[in-house]
Amino acid sequence: MKKKFSVVISVLVILAALILIQGCLVVTYPNEYTIMKQFGRIVSIRKTPGLSMKIPLIQTAESIQNEVLLYDLAVSDVMTKDKKSMIADCFVLWEIEDPYKYTQTLSAQKSNAEFRIDTIVYNSLKNVISSLSQEEVISGRDGALTSAIMENIGDTLEQYGIRLLAVETKSLDLPDENKSAVYERMISERNNIAATYQAEGQEEAKEISNNTTAEIIVMQSQADAQAQEIIAKGEAEYMRILSETYNDPEKADFYLFLRALDAAKATMTGDNKTLIIDETSPIAQIFYFREQ
Repeated sequence: MKKKFSVVISVLVILAALILIQGCLVVTYPNEYTIMKQFGRIVSIRKTPGLSMKIPLIQTAESIQNEVLLYDLAVSDVMTKDKKSMIADCFVLWEIEDPYKYTQTLSAQKSNAEFRIDTIVYNSLKNVISSLSQEEVISGRDGALTSAIMENIGDTLEQYGIRLLAVETKSLDLPDENKSAVYERMISERNNIAATYQAEGQEEAKEISNNTTAEIIVMQSQADAQAQEIIAKGEAEYMRILSETYNDPEKADFYLFLRALDAAKATMTGDNKTLIIDETSPIAQIFYFREQ
Protein backbone atom coordinates (compact mmCIF):
# COMPACT_ATOMS: atom_id res chain seq x y z
CA MET A 1 0.00 0.00 0.00
CA LYS A 2 2.78 2.40 0.92
CA LYS A 3 4.59 1.55 -2.29
CA LYS A 4 1.53 2.37 -4.40
CA PHE A 5 1.05 5.60 -2.51
CA SER A 6 4.66 6.64 -3.12
CA VAL A 7 4.30 5.83 -6.83
CA VAL A 8 1.20 8.05 -7.06
CA ILE A 9 3.00 10.88 -5.27
CA SER A 10 5.97 10.54 -7.62
CA VAL A 11 3.72 10.69 -10.68
CA LEU A 12 1.96 13.79 -9.34
CA VAL A 13 5.26 15.49 -8.61
CA ILE A 14 6.50 14.73 -12.15
CA LEU A 15 3.28 16.06 -13.70
CA ALA A 16 3.48 19.23 -11.60
CA ALA A 17 7.11 19.72 -12.67
CA LEU A 18 6.19 19.25 -16.34
CA ILE A 19 3.36 21.78 -16.06
CA LEU A 20 5.69 24.27 -14.37
CA ILE A 21 8.36 23.78 -17.03
CA GLN A 22 5.81 24.19 -19.80
CA GLY A 23 4.60 27.44 -18.22
CA CYS A 24 8.17 28.76 -18.18
CA LEU A 25 9.04 27.94 -21.79
CA VAL A 26 8.31 30.15 -24.80
CA VAL A 27 8.72 28.89 -28.37
CA THR A 28 9.53 31.43 -31.09
CA TYR A 29 9.08 30.05 -34.61
CA PRO A 30 11.05 31.32 -37.64
CA ASN A 31 8.00 33.09 -39.08
CA GLU A 32 6.97 34.76 -35.81
CA TYR A 33 7.84 37.50 -33.36
CA THR A 34 7.20 36.79 -29.69
CA ILE A 35 5.89 39.75 -27.68
CA MET A 36 6.64 39.39 -23.96
CA LYS A 37 4.31 41.30 -21.66
CA GLN A 38 4.42 41.79 -17.91
CA PHE A 39 1.15 42.96 -16.37
CA GLY A 40 0.02 44.14 -19.82
CA ARG A 41 3.20 46.13 -20.57
CA ILE A 42 5.67 45.08 -23.29
CA VAL A 43 9.01 44.16 -21.70
CA SER A 44 10.77 42.52 -24.66
CA ILE A 45 10.36 41.34 -28.25
CA ARG A 46 12.03 38.08 -29.21
CA LYS A 47 12.89 37.77 -32.89
CA THR A 48 15.36 34.86 -32.80
CA PRO A 49 13.74 31.44 -33.36
CA GLY A 50 14.06 28.91 -30.56
CA LEU A 51 13.21 28.33 -26.91
CA SER A 52 13.35 31.03 -24.25
CA MET A 53 12.11 31.51 -20.71
CA LYS A 54 9.40 33.57 -19.07
CA ILE A 55 8.19 34.13 -15.51
CA PRO A 56 5.02 32.03 -14.92
CA LEU A 57 1.85 33.90 -13.91
CA ILE A 58 3.63 37.26 -14.28
CA GLN A 59 4.72 37.32 -17.92
CA THR A 60 2.65 36.38 -20.96
CA ALA A 61 3.77 35.67 -24.52
CA GLU A 62 1.96 36.67 -27.71
CA SER A 63 2.97 35.73 -31.24
CA ILE A 64 2.66 37.88 -34.35
CA GLN A 65 3.67 37.01 -37.89
CA ASN A 66 7.18 37.66 -39.17
CA GLU A 67 6.68 37.02 -42.87
CA VAL A 68 5.34 38.61 -46.04
CA LEU A 69 1.54 38.84 -45.78
CA LEU A 70 -1.12 39.18 -48.44
CA TYR A 71 -4.24 41.30 -48.15
CA ASP A 72 -6.82 41.21 -50.91
CA LEU A 73 -8.81 44.45 -51.11
CA ALA A 74 -12.48 44.31 -51.91
CA VAL A 75 -13.41 45.10 -55.49
CA SER A 76 -14.07 48.83 -55.61
CA ASP A 77 -15.53 51.45 -57.89
CA VAL A 78 -13.24 54.38 -58.78
CA MET A 79 -13.70 57.45 -60.93
CA THR A 80 -11.14 58.79 -63.39
CA LYS A 81 -10.35 62.45 -64.07
CA ASP A 82 -12.63 62.42 -67.11
CA LYS A 83 -15.54 61.12 -64.91
CA LYS A 84 -15.50 57.56 -66.19
CA SER A 85 -16.19 54.76 -63.75
CA MET A 86 -13.84 51.78 -63.43
CA ILE A 87 -13.79 48.67 -61.26
CA ALA A 88 -10.48 48.08 -59.46
CA ASP A 89 -9.45 44.78 -57.92
CA CYS A 90 -6.15 45.02 -56.01
CA PHE A 91 -4.05 43.16 -53.49
CA VAL A 92 -1.29 44.28 -51.13
CA LEU A 93 1.92 42.64 -49.95
CA TRP A 94 3.03 43.82 -46.52
CA GLU A 95 5.03 42.85 -43.46
CA ILE A 96 5.47 43.84 -39.83
CA GLU A 97 8.62 45.97 -39.68
CA ASP A 98 8.39 47.23 -36.09
CA PRO A 99 6.67 44.70 -33.76
CA TYR A 100 6.63 47.20 -30.88
CA LYS A 101 4.74 49.90 -32.82
CA TYR A 102 2.49 47.24 -34.34
CA THR A 103 1.50 45.92 -30.92
CA GLN A 104 1.12 49.35 -29.31
CA THR A 105 -0.98 50.94 -32.07
CA LEU A 106 -2.94 47.96 -33.40
CA SER A 107 -3.07 45.69 -30.32
CA ALA A 108 -1.19 43.07 -32.37
CA GLN A 109 -4.44 42.31 -34.21
CA LYS A 110 -4.10 41.41 -37.89
CA SER A 111 -7.69 42.54 -38.52
CA ASN A 112 -6.81 46.03 -37.23
CA ALA A 113 -3.77 46.17 -39.52
CA GLU A 114 -5.78 45.04 -42.55
CA PHE A 115 -8.41 47.68 -41.81
CA ARG A 116 -5.74 50.41 -41.81
CA ILE A 117 -4.15 49.03 -44.97
CA ASP A 118 -7.52 48.79 -46.69
CA THR A 119 -8.41 52.40 -45.85
CA ILE A 120 -5.04 53.90 -46.77
CA VAL A 121 -4.51 51.91 -49.99
CA TYR A 122 -8.06 52.45 -51.20
CA ASN A 123 -7.83 56.21 -50.61
CA SER A 124 -4.50 56.33 -52.42
CA LEU A 125 -5.88 54.25 -55.30
CA LYS A 126 -8.88 56.54 -55.57
CA ASN A 127 -6.75 59.73 -55.43
CA VAL A 128 -4.28 58.49 -58.05
CA ILE A 129 -6.92 57.29 -60.50
CA SER A 130 -8.99 60.46 -60.02
CA SER A 131 -5.96 62.46 -61.18
CA LEU A 132 -5.62 60.43 -64.41
CA SER A 133 -7.76 60.05 -67.48
CA GLN A 134 -9.14 56.64 -68.36
CA GLU A 135 -6.63 56.30 -71.16
CA GLU A 136 -3.75 57.09 -68.80
CA VAL A 137 -5.02 54.54 -66.26
CA ILE A 138 -5.20 51.81 -68.88
CA SER A 139 -1.73 52.64 -70.26
CA GLY A 140 -0.28 52.69 -66.74
CA ARG A 141 -1.00 49.04 -66.05
CA ASP A 142 2.59 48.12 -66.92
CA GLY A 143 3.80 49.40 -63.52
CA ALA A 144 3.40 53.16 -63.64
CA LEU A 145 0.06 53.01 -61.81
CA THR A 146 1.50 50.84 -59.00
CA SER A 147 4.46 53.19 -58.60
CA ALA A 148 2.13 56.20 -58.39
CA ILE A 149 -0.02 54.51 -55.73
CA MET A 150 3.05 53.53 -53.65
CA GLU A 151 4.44 57.05 -53.91
CA ASN A 152 1.11 58.53 -52.84
CA ILE A 153 1.00 56.27 -49.75
CA GLY A 154 4.58 57.12 -48.79
CA ASP A 155 5.45 56.29 -45.17
CA THR A 156 1.89 56.55 -43.82
CA LEU A 157 1.88 52.98 -42.52
CA GLU A 158 5.20 53.30 -40.67
CA GLN A 159 3.39 54.76 -37.66
CA TYR A 160 1.76 51.33 -37.22
CA GLY A 161 5.04 49.42 -37.61
CA ILE A 162 3.99 48.18 -41.09
CA ARG A 163 6.08 48.20 -44.27
CA LEU A 164 4.18 48.13 -47.54
CA LEU A 165 6.03 46.01 -50.10
CA ALA A 166 3.76 46.25 -53.12
CA VAL A 167 0.29 47.24 -54.33
CA GLU A 168 -0.70 45.21 -57.36
CA THR A 169 -3.79 45.54 -59.53
CA LYS A 170 -5.39 42.24 -60.52
CA SER A 171 -7.94 43.90 -62.76
CA LEU A 172 -9.00 47.42 -63.72
CA ASP A 173 -11.89 47.21 -66.10
CA LEU A 174 -14.83 49.16 -67.43
CA PRO A 175 -18.03 47.99 -65.67
CA ASP A 176 -21.22 47.03 -67.44
CA GLU A 177 -23.20 47.58 -64.29
CA ASN A 178 -21.35 48.68 -61.16
CA LYS A 179 -24.15 49.42 -58.72
CA SER A 180 -24.03 46.01 -57.06
CA ALA A 181 -20.25 46.27 -56.63
CA VAL A 182 -20.59 49.69 -55.00
CA TYR A 183 -23.27 48.47 -52.60
CA GLU A 184 -21.23 45.40 -51.71
CA ARG A 185 -18.21 47.55 -50.95
CA MET A 186 -20.25 49.89 -48.77
CA ILE A 187 -21.62 46.93 -46.81
CA SER A 188 -18.15 45.38 -46.58
CA GLU A 189 -16.60 48.64 -45.35
CA ARG A 190 -19.22 49.08 -42.64
CA ASN A 191 -18.90 45.46 -41.56
CA ASN A 192 -15.12 45.91 -41.35
CA ILE A 193 -15.53 49.07 -39.28
CA ALA A 194 -17.99 47.34 -36.92
CA ALA A 195 -15.70 44.32 -36.57
CA THR A 196 -12.72 46.57 -35.88
CA TYR A 197 -14.55 48.54 -33.19
CA GLN A 198 -15.71 45.30 -31.58
CA ALA A 199 -12.21 43.78 -31.66
CA GLU A 200 -10.66 46.96 -30.24
CA GLY A 201 -13.29 47.08 -27.48
CA GLN A 202 -12.74 43.46 -26.53
CA GLU A 203 -8.97 43.93 -26.52
CA GLU A 204 -9.23 47.05 -24.36
CA ALA A 205 -11.59 45.29 -21.93
CA LYS A 206 -9.21 42.35 -21.68
CA GLU A 207 -6.26 44.67 -21.06
CA ILE A 208 -8.14 46.57 -18.32
CA SER A 209 -9.15 43.27 -16.68
CA ASN A 210 -5.60 41.94 -16.78
CA ASN A 211 -4.17 45.17 -15.36
CA THR A 212 -6.75 45.22 -12.57
CA THR A 213 -6.08 41.59 -11.66
CA ALA A 214 -2.34 42.23 -11.61
CA GLU A 215 -2.76 45.27 -9.35
CA ILE A 216 -4.95 43.29 -6.94
CA ILE A 217 -2.38 40.52 -6.76
CA VAL A 218 0.44 43.01 -6.06
CA MET A 219 -1.57 44.84 -3.39
CA GLN A 220 -2.59 41.58 -1.71
CA SER A 221 0.99 40.39 -1.72
CA GLN A 222 2.22 43.64 -0.19
CA ALA A 223 -0.49 43.57 2.48
CA ASP A 224 0.34 39.95 3.38
CA ALA A 225 4.03 40.82 3.64
CA GLN A 226 3.31 43.79 5.92
CA ALA A 227 1.01 41.69 8.11
CA GLN A 228 3.64 39.00 8.50
CA GLU A 229 6.25 41.62 9.36
CA ILE A 230 4.03 43.18 12.06
CA ILE A 231 3.22 39.75 13.56
CA ALA A 232 6.90 38.82 13.62
CA LYS A 233 7.82 42.09 15.35
CA GLY A 234 5.05 41.60 17.94
CA GLU A 235 6.14 38.05 18.69
CA ALA A 236 9.77 39.16 19.00
CA GLU A 237 8.80 41.94 21.41
CA TYR A 238 6.70 39.51 23.47
CA MET A 239 9.58 37.06 23.72
CA ARG A 240 11.98 39.88 24.67
CA ILE A 241 9.73 41.10 27.48
CA LEU A 242 9.17 37.55 28.73
CA SER A 243 12.91 36.83 28.63
CA GLU A 244 13.70 39.99 30.60
CA THR A 245 11.09 39.06 33.22
CA TYR A 246 12.47 35.57 33.83
CA ASN A 247 16.07 36.73 33.84
CA ASP A 248 15.42 38.89 36.93
CA PRO A 249 14.61 36.67 40.01
CA GLU A 250 12.61 39.39 41.73
CA LYS A 251 10.56 40.15 38.62
CA ALA A 252 10.10 36.44 37.95
CA ASP A 253 8.88 35.88 41.51
CA PHE A 254 6.50 38.83 41.27
CA TYR A 255 5.27 37.64 37.87
CA LEU A 256 4.51 34.16 39.29
CA PHE A 257 2.73 35.77 42.24
CA LEU A 258 0.49 37.81 39.90
CA ARG A 259 -0.27 34.74 37.81
CA ALA A 260 -1.27 32.91 41.00
CA LEU A 261 -3.61 35.78 41.96
CA ASP A 262 -5.16 35.73 38.47
CA ALA A 263 -5.68 31.98 38.71
CA ALA A 264 -7.29 32.32 42.15
CA LYS A 265 -9.54 35.12 40.91
CA ALA A 266 -10.67 33.02 37.96
CA THR A 267 -11.81 30.21 40.29
CA MET A 268 -13.86 32.49 42.50
CA THR A 269 -17.15 32.72 40.61
CA GLY A 270 -20.68 33.26 41.77
CA ASP A 271 -21.69 34.56 45.22
CA ASN A 272 -19.35 32.28 47.15
CA LYS A 273 -15.93 33.95 47.27
CA THR A 274 -14.31 31.31 49.46
CA LEU A 275 -11.21 29.68 47.96
CA ILE A 276 -10.42 26.18 49.18
CA ILE A 277 -7.15 24.69 47.93
CA ASP A 278 -4.89 21.87 48.98
CA GLU A 279 -1.58 22.77 50.59
CA THR A 280 0.22 20.94 47.78
CA SER A 281 -1.37 23.19 45.16
CA PRO A 282 1.10 25.53 43.34
CA ILE A 283 -1.11 28.45 44.36
CA ALA A 284 -0.96 27.44 48.03
CA GLN A 285 2.80 27.01 47.81
CA ILE A 286 3.19 30.55 46.53
CA PHE A 287 0.99 32.01 49.29
CA TYR A 288 2.78 29.88 51.89
CA PHE A 289 6.13 31.11 50.61
CA ARG A 290 4.92 34.67 50.86
CA GLU A 291 3.90 34.21 54.52
CA GLN A 292 7.33 32.89 55.30
